[in-house]
Amino acid sequence: MEDRRRRADQAVRMAAAVRRWVVALAVLGVTASGAWAAPVRTPRSAMTHLVWTSSAAKVRYTAWVEDNFVNDAHGKPGASIITVAYTRDGVADPARRPVIFAFNGGPGAAGSMLNLGGIGPVRLIGKPKGEPGERPGMPQAGHYQDNPESLIGAADLVFIDPVSTGFSRAFPGENPRQWYTDASDAASVTQAIEHWLTVHHRWASPRYLIGESYGTERVGMMLAKDKRLRFDGVVLVALAVPAEGRLIPYVTSLPTMAAGAWYHHQIARDGRTVEQVFAQAERFARTDYLDALFRGSSLPRADRTRIAERMSALIGLPASLIEARGLRIDKNTYMFKLLKDEHLRTGLLDVRVTGQLIKNGQGAIDDPALGALPKKLLGSTHLTAASLGILENPMIGGYLKHELHFPTKQQYYSINFIANSKWKYNRRFDAVAAVSKAMKAQPKLRLMWVQGMYDLTCPADLAQYTIDQDGVPADRLTALVLPGPHSAYTTKQTLPIFVSALRRFISPGNSTP
Repeated sequence: MEDRRRRADQAVRMAAAVRRWVVALAVLGVTASGAWAAPVRTPRSAMTHLVWTSSAAKVRYTAWVEDNFVNDAHGKPGASIITVAYTRDGVADPARRPVIFAFNGGPGAAGSMLNLGGIGPVRLIGKPKGEPGERPGMPQAGHYQDNPESLIGAADLVFIDPVSTGFSRAFPGENPRQWYTDASDAASVTQAIEHWLTVHHRWASPRYLIGESYGTERVGMMLAKDKRLRFDGVVLVALAVPAEGRLIPYVTSLPTMAAGAWYHHQIARDGRTVEQVFAQAERFARTDYLDALFRGSSLPRADRTRIAERMSALIGLPASLIEARGLRIDKNTYMFKLLKDEHLRTGLLDVRVTGQLIKNGQGAIDDPALGALPKKLLGSTHLTAASLGILENPMIGGYLKHELHFPTKQQYYSINFIANSKWKYNRRFDAVAAVSKAMKAQPKLRLMWVQGMYDLTCPADLAQYTIDQDGVPADRLTALVLPGPHSAYTTKQTLPIFVSALRRFISPGNSTP
C-alpha cells in the first residue's frame, strides 16, 4: 500500500513537472509535437492626452506610441515598426480630417527630425548654438516645449521609425538585414501605415505622405509597389537622386556652391540676397556654363578663362584653380578649398557649417554638419559607416518612455549606421519616375518638393532637373526652395514658411484618389 502511494505521488509530481515544461516551451514558442511556433505577441500601445497651445489656438490631442507588426521574408510577423502619432480630440467627422504619415531617411534614420524638429506638436530645443539650426541627429540635451509651427491644428500626424531605428526592432531570432533593401523596407513601412489606418479606423480620411532624403526613395518605391494604399499628396523633402553624367553633376551643384560662398563672404555680395545669388548662379549654370562644359576641349582658351572668372565670382574659388580643373569643381574640392586659408572645411548637408580642415578628410562621412563623428576618428583612413555604429538619443527615448509612457527598456536609435552600411540599394530604380507614373495613373495625386539652398548633398537644382526630366505633371506640382540645410525646415526662418506651404497643400476639399 505504501509503495503504491509512493508511486502515485511520483506520478503526480511528474505530471506537474511536465505541465510546467509545456507552459515554458509554449512561452518559448514550442508546440507539443516539438515544432517551433511563433510566440503570441501583444502589440504595445501607449495613449496620452495632451494640449497644444499657440498664440492663435489651443488644441486637445492624443499622443499614441504603438507597435505595428510587419511581416518577415516568409510572410509572418517578424518585426515591429513603432509609430508616434498625434490625433486631435473631439473631431466630429474623422473621415474629413487629413492624416500625414512622415519619415526621415538615412537609410537608418528614425523619424524624430520631422517630428521633434519640424511639424510635431512638441519641439526638442537643444542648447543654444545659434544659426544654422539643429544637426540631423537631433540634440542630445536640452528641453521640450510646444511647437508653435506644428501642423496638429490642420491634420493628424503619424511619424514612422523603420526597422532598426528608434524603438523599432526585428523580433528575436529574425535577421534584421532582411529589411535592409529598398523593396523590403518600403513594404514594411507600407504595412505599418495600413495597420495604423485599420486600428484607428481612418481609411476614409484624406492621406498625405512625407519622405525626407532617403525617405524620398522610400516614397517612390511605396507608390510603385503598392496599388492599394493611395494618397492625396506626397511631399519630397531633400529629394535624393543620383547626379550622373559628365555635365549634370557640375551644372546642378553650382547654385548651392554660390549660396555657400555668399554665406561665408567669399564673394562680393553687392547688396544681393542669397536667393538672388542662387538665382544668378542657376541662370549661368543652365546657359553659358552648360554650353562651355558641352564644348569640352574644343572651347577656345579665352572663353575657358572667361567662364572660369565668372565661376570664381560666383563660388569663391580662384579662377586659376577652376580653369586647371577643366571648369569642373566637384563637391570635395569646394568643401576643402573654399575656406582653406582659415584652416576650415565646409559641411556637405549644410555648407554653412564648418569644421577643422584635417588630413585624410573624406568629405561625406566626416561631414561636420552631420555632427556624428567622434573626435578620436577625425582623419582616420579606415572611417566607414559601420565604424560609426549606432547613435542613441536618450533624450528622445526618455520623452517617449516617461512623457508618452511607452513601455520599453530599449535604447532609442536616432541614426543606425550599421543598417546603413549593410543596405542593398536598387541602383536602377528611379523614385521620381515612379512618383510621376503614379501621378499620371491617379489624376488627383499631387506632389510638393522641398529643397534647401545650402544642401550640397542633394542640390536643389538637381531636384528641379530630375523632376522636369521625369515628366511630373506641372499642374499638380508645388516647389519650395528654402534658404536652409538638408533638413531645410529646421531653422527659425524656414520652418514657418515650410509649415504654411504644407498647410496650403493639405487644404480641405481634396478626397483620396
